[in-house]
Amino acid sequence: MSPDISTIKHYLLTLQATFCQQLQQADGGGEFVTDNWQRSEQGGGRTCALAEGAVIEKAGVNFSHVYGKKLPAAATHQRPELLDATFQAIGLSLIVHPRNPYVPTAHANIRFFVAEKPNQAPVWWFGGGFDLTPYYGFVEDCVHWHRVAQTACQPFGDEVYPQYKKWADDYFYLKHRQENRGIGGLFFDDLHRWDFNTCFAFMRSVGDHFLPAYLPIVERRKNMSYGESERKFQCYRRGRYVEFNLVYDRGTLFGLQWGGRTESILISLPPQVSWYYDWQLAPDSAEARLREDFLTPRDWLAL
Repeated sequence: MSPDISTIKHYLLTLQATFCQQLQQADGGGEFVTDNWQRSEQGGGRTCALAEGAVIEKAGVNFSHVYGKKLPAAATHQRPELLDATFQAIGLSLIVHPRNPYVPTAHANIRFFVAEKPNQAPVWWFGGGFDLTPYYGFVEDCVHWHRVAQTACQPFGDEVYPQYKKWADDYFYLKHRQENRGIGGLFFDDLHRWDFNTCFAFMRSVGDHFLPAYLPIVERRKNMSYGESERKFQCYRRGRYVEFNLVYDRGTLFGLQWGGRTESILISLPPQVSWYYDWQLAPDSAEARLREDFLTPRDWLAL
């Protein structure tokens, strides 16, 4: 039996609308603009973008449903037997870059792949997750974020959250910097461990728990006062975000290798970012504590 792609598509488009509506409400000033796009014989999508809002400096919520005659290398790395398979990929990705350095950057992604070869049953899998990238660390924010992540996983087994939490810690790691991008959250890929309906339910649970994980943090931090030094550090740390997305991120690599719509793929990049040569942080500063106390993976629920 082939997977029910139409039901997945309906859910993702509904979730995209929810993300945009609630983020726009939380911002209180900016509005999302919608860009429907189509690629000849390769599918299309809908990109929603918000720029220069009251709270959000840049946000993107991307839906895409694409297909092709051959999977890109980013998708076959773990499945070389599918190198020559036709495929469909459907997914929703979200990135929020707030202006206030005390509000973390947040990212979410949920996706579904199905690959087919002649005279063989379809091979399908789900992937996705969500992760948080603070610039200034607050323990209560980290605990809340991971508590909601655990809640999303709980109906599917006690072992699911620890497994996908560790996968996020391992995945969102910049090897060339020897540091994590943020405090992680959940990451899963090649999900086919249950039947289709259960896997789809898990993907929905991850998608549905993103806003409850993120919006309370935005509300707590969006009115905190900051100055030029905090903004400078935010732009410096955003450089790590750019490095990860262009070097390691599977979704970015898949889109670029496939020849996808560049404007939608690179909407994840922040609008302002800086690199400084060999910048040394002041000992025992809030900036130094971010790396020492927050970017090292830990059991936040134990706190």
